Amino acid sequence: MTIRTTPTVSVQRADQRFVTDVGWLDSKHSFNFGNHYSPLHNGHGLLLVNNDDLVAPGAGFGTHGHRDMEIVTWVLSGRLAHRDSEGNDGVLYPGLAQRMSAGRGIRHSEMNASDTEPVHFVQMWVLPDTQGVQPGYEQKDINDALAEGGLVAIASGQGHPSAVAIHQRGAVLWGARLSAGQTVALPADPHVHVFVALGAADLEGSGPLARGDAARLTDAGALSLTATADHTEVLVWATN
Repeated sequence: MTIRTTPTVSVQRADQRFVTDVGWLDSKHSFNFGNHYSPLHNGHGLLLVNNDDLVAPGAGFGTHGHRDMEIVTWVLSGRLAHRDSEGNDGVLYPGLAQRMSAGRGIRHSEMNASDTEPVHFVQMWVLPDTQGVQPGYEQKDINDALAEGGLVAIASGQGHPSAVAIHQRGAVLWGARLSAGQTVALPADPHVHVFVALGAADLEGSGPLARGDAARLTDAGALSLTATADHTEVLVWATN
């Protein structure tokens, strides 16, 4: 027996997100995070966290731990320094995708690599399909693929060659950098989360989305998204 759901599109405006502002960190949370909670924001599909973070120069998240979570970080401006208990370290910049698999346990830090400029990035968490895996880390530069236009796989559990690999077969993170007037067809997966990280866009049937706005699509089909400003950057999770 197939259970069908009613197609829905729910728009979350930028100013409807939870906010954590502690001076060195200005973080906007699309879903429940830390002490912020609402029954309306328990994630969308397999996506549990979508944090839009601005970190002051020389500051950042000191060493702390995670377990059984696939964590993807995408820098929008500035540089972010990563270090973890598995011996991995690297400096992220725009267009360099990062995946950290927490698995059975990992400790890491994410610090602004600059003492003079802030770093702006989005960190996203999805549930793994396997518990207790070996902790791991991967980064991959996809600037060239993004420059070709259209949606590009940033993180994938389905073997997309452009993407960092996550331990979740039911999830893919797509991204696009668009000029005004450019259109992409969104995935038709059961749960699609569209986040306008930079710029502005128009979502078929729902209208304008500004920077920081998001749309949660459930069984909505392959809707179109059209940039309405130059230098628009969108992040799209397609999950079961």
